Amino acid sequence: MRLIFLISIAMLAFAANSVLCRLALKETAIDAASFTLVRVLSGALVLCLLVAGQQHLANKKAALGGNWVSAAALFLYAACFSFSYISLPTGTGALLLFGTVQLCMISYGVFQGETYNLVQKLGSLLAILGLVVLLLPGISAPPLVGSLLMVLAGVGWGVYSLRGKGSTDPSSDTAGNFLRATPFCIALSLVAMVGTSLDTLGLWYAVLSGALASGLGYAIWYAALPLIKSTTAATVQLSVPVIAAFAGVIFLAEPLDARLVIAALGILGGIMLVLTNNEIKRGAIK
Repeated sequence: MRLIFLISIAMLAFAANSVLCRLALKETAIDAASFTLVRVLSGALVLCLLVAGQQHLANKKAALGGNWVSAAALFLYAACFSFSYISLPTGTGALLLFGTVQLCMISYGVFQGETYNLVQKLGSLLAILGLVVLLLPGISAPPLVGSLLMVLAGVGWGVYSLRGKGSTDPSSDTAGNFLRATPFCIALSLVAMVGTSLDTLGLWYAVLSGALASGLGYAIWYAALPLIKSTTAATVQLSVPVIAAFAGVIFLAEPLDARLVIAALGILGGIMLVLTNNEIKRGAIK
């Protein structure tokens, strides 16, 4: 039950990221590069304080984990995520993001020899078809550039999640990755300086996204990852687009068109099929 609770909190945090980013870029004047920098920096600060407190209470020497490869994957995700939400609706962006994540993580799981039966293969295919329906040309098709950026963000998040499966200290590793990703974000802001635009409310949305939805949410996700299969980790994340889509309707007055509904049904149906025979790894969260 504790593992299910942690996964649920992480999924809500992921959905909150989509809503906060879309709110900031649609309703305020903040630019995507500044949003990314503030988001990652605030996440790094909160996580470093959290880790410092934990290590002090445990009488451990202050140290951060993580590595530059994971930090680069985190930056790729965060930057492409922000720029894609300039044009993508909340639910559509989340569907593209986590659909790509599923493909990355399930492909890796199969490559590593994780069992994947016929029912799960059908579920994966159904989820892919849901994405195809979403991206087919038409009046309600999402913008191509924004869609491609979100797919790239999904690749970055998929790599970051896969690398997190080997984490033995989730909070420390997440803090170290956020801190290492900050210089990349600063460089991006310098490159995009001509288009810099700051907004008080937009900055607050970025801080909430970084400190709560990203920093603490990702630390919780890293704690859960070692206890579940790659295929399970990939599929449970596909619940996020549905949460995000309905949040977009409530907070941003975004429409739920037929294309999005059909795509969401296909992806969620795929989740149920993939999870039919997936088992959570034996173990306990310490």
